Amino acid sequence: MTPTMKSLATAALIITATAQVHADWPRWRGALHDDHSTSTGLLKKWESSGPAKLWSNEDVGLGYSGIAVANGVIYAMGLRDATEYVIAIDAKTGKEKWSTEAGPILTNGWGDGPRSTPTVDGGKVYAMSGKGTLICVDATTGKSIWSVTMDSLGGKVPGWGYTESVLVDGERVVATPGGSKGTMAAFDKNTGKLLWQTADWTDPAQYSSPIPIDHGGKHQYVQLTMQSVAGVEAATGAVIWKAPFPGKTAVIPTPIYHDGHIFVAAGYGVGCKMVKLDGTTATEVYSNTDMINHHGGVILHDGHLYGYCDGKGWTCMEFKTGTVKWQDKSLGKGAVHLADGMLYLLDEANGNCALIEASPSGYKEHGRFKLEPQTTQRNPKGKIWVHPVVSDGVLYLRDQELLHAYNVKG
Repeated sequence: MTPTMKSLATAALIITATAQVHADWPRWRGALHDDHSTSTGLLKKWESSGPAKLWSNEDVGLGYSGIAVANGVIYAMGLRDATEYVIAIDAKTGKEKWSTEAGPILTNGWGDGPRSTPTVDGGKVYAMSGKGTLICVDATTGKSIWSVTMDSLGGKVPGWGYTESVLVDGERVVATPGGSKGTMAAFDKNTGKLLWQTADWTDPAQYSSPIPIDHGGKHQYVQLTMQSVAGVEAATGAVIWKAPFPGKTAVIPTPIYHDGHIFVAAGYGVGCKMVKLDGTTATEVYSNTDMINHHGGVILHDGHLYGYCDGKGWTCMEFKTGTVKWQDKSLGKGAVHLADGMLYLLDEANGNCALIEASPSGYKEHGRFKLEPQTTQRNPKGKIWVHPVVSDGVLYLRDQELLHAYNVKG
């Protein structure tokens, strides 16, 4: 093989690998932490029966864990009997490849089992059990590599369990034990060794997941609690800035960063808030109750925010100003996902999944179907709370132990 041919072959491998990474869904809210699928060429309208189902797996365990997808494998968490597991599933067939114990059962009045989405990075899977055991396992075999408990770091299990999906960033794994020893902590991703804990920020853990940002020349991790939203220095865990956020009962949605601004939201009547970052200060830009988002998530797309507002329905809000563009109750409360310029909405009460335009001009629906079958094992107080995901042209919907895959390619 000539040097030119070798260069071309190497370039082809890099392009193929890059394309695969972009097609994957390696963590909660995707590769870029924005809940934007990178799949393109998708259906812009559904038949009345919905997209074609590819397969169903009826044994991914109980709980509200989301899924990650990497290298043709789906990773989830689920409760079987009295043990929580990390479970690997073949994305083409829906067949289980392996399962590994993650920790003992989290019991809860709204439904037992794990709530977190696994994170896949560098051939390893990182996952948080409902009671706060962070584990690292081999992505191919499921073999356990290391684990650490949040209570060993001073953390206390929140009322609905540990629900955050841990952040893997460079050589660090970042989690939120909460408590007097520090709200956030970072670990060496290969060994589990504690690297730092935020001694100058000690809020208890809530239910949001951290995001990485680069602002003001500093690489930071941003997290939301019941008391505040803050950014800490990635290398040391030192707090760079902090702003008050008066949550009530539970604070769940993941923060959104764009153009030097942080947007956060919560349910229970709290609403949303935008702050502008300037060095060590975070100045409020606006706050309102037009995006009271409980746990279905908010997505930023082309300068507008989309999500469900309790009491007001599906909402489109201008990111910069907080101005509402439209609100609509055509579909009930639920979770949202973005793929190929369209929003996938999932009604938590009945499992109706709708396809609408991601447009500030109004709610424009292009089809809906009902998730079937649905579990008979769900706690009567629980609903269909797992967020939809589109990866490599496949829509995944989960209801407890049932995971369904649908072809949404055009």
